[in-house]
Amino acid sequence: MTTRVHPGAIVEPGARLGDDVVVGPFCYIGDGVEVGDGTQFGPHCSVLGPTRIGGRNRFMGHCAVGGEPQDKKFAGEHTELVIGDDNTFREFVTLNRGTGSGGGVTRIGNDNWLLAYVHVAHDCQVGDHCIFSNNATLAGHVTVGDHVILSGFAGVHQFCRIGAHAFVGMGAFVNGDVPPFVMVAQEDYGRPRGINAEGLKRRGFDTARIAAIKRAYRALYVAGGSLDEARERLAGLADESADVRMLLDFVRGGDRPLLR
Repeated sequence: MTTRVHPGAIVEPGARLGDDVVVGPFCYIGDGVEVGDGTQFGPHCSVLGPTRIGGRNRFMGHCAVGGEPQDKKFAGEHTELVIGDDNTFREFVTLNRGTGSGGGVTRIGNDNWLLAYVHVAHDCQVGDHCIFSNNATLAGHVTVGDHVILSGFAGVHQFCRIGAHAFVGMGAFVNGDVPPFVMVAQEDYGRPRGINAEGLKRRGFDTARIAAIKRAYRALYVAGGSLDEARERLAGLADESADVRMLLDFVRGGDRPLLR
């Protein structure tokens, strides 16, 4: 199979398309766009550069990819969007480039599913194997680990971090860092509600690993006291589990307050 560009599509001379790429009707692929082998664009997608897209990605209709950041400080500096391999972007997904003051790159990893109307703002860093349900939104500078699930209409405040294997419930507004493995439920703002045990089981975590993560969660959220005291309790548990060490490292870092 060779690359196919619909007669109704526009591909600028400065764009580079790999093998087996499909560009559907009424698409626009701009200068400075690089597309890897096997990637497909449905109708009415727009891709602006500088944007680098890996292989075997699928963009359904009306995706807007690589647009300028929605940031008043952006002054036209060279920034980019980088997308890995094997991702699916459903209808009306919007993905913005980075800003010069925010590192310059918005990055999305591999094997992610972003469902209809998801928005990923400037300078976000998204890992691998994530699922963002309909209308989930990341403000600027958000970092998302691997295997994270954002339910429909979830919103994440700028500069927040979402740790690996976390689960954010439908309609939850996240205005602080969410540690790895933690579930967040909707209230006025999202609040921790245990660990994502079911998701961990599906990914092959055994009983001992999950039990260690539960002990770490209780040390952080149930035992009471200050955050410094919670960190000390986590440090005491870290030797028993690499997962707990990862959680402790997460809690020690970051610019936003921890969601508690």
